[in-house]
Amino acid sequence: MKSWLASLAVVALFSVGAASASDYREIEWKNLIPEGYTPPPVRSQAYYDMNPEAMGQPEINAPVVEALDGQKIRIPGFVVQLQAEDSKVTEFLLVPYEGACIHVPPPPPNQVLLVRFPEGYPIRQAFNPVWVEGTVTVERADGELAVVGYQLDAATVTPYGG
Repeated sequence: MKSWLASLAVVALFSVGAASASDYREIEWKNLIPEGYTPPPVRSQAYYDMNPEAMGQPEINAPVVEALDGQKIRIPGFVVQLQAEDSKVTEFLLVPYEGACIHVPPPPPNQVLLVRFPEGYPIRQAFNPVWVEGTVTVERADGELAVVGYQLDAATVTPYGG
């Protein structure tokens, strides 16, 4: 009887862990774009080298998906560091492609998330793509690097593919 109860307890623990992992709905970047809106094309660094006047963030009033407010999501992306403590990134922009905000202009605000992760993510790993899980808030924020349409309080930040 004791071994049966122990087995039941182990199953219950794994079930709780599985339930919490599934609390986050995996989304793609296209899910941040309202139906009917077409974002501007992503251009190469060479394009901006030849057209420096185009380096500003496009469509800073791009529409957002209000229905995402308060949802728990999981999304992959690239880190653009804003704040760090003790060799860990604690606040960053999450963007859909490498080099956004640094080598080429930021994407429209509906393609940029301001992420807060007090636990911090190792700076040395922040150059590789990541998965971020957390609760999204549909709220505009104007920063030095970009205007964002979404903010995310991260519960986890993990290497992409990991």
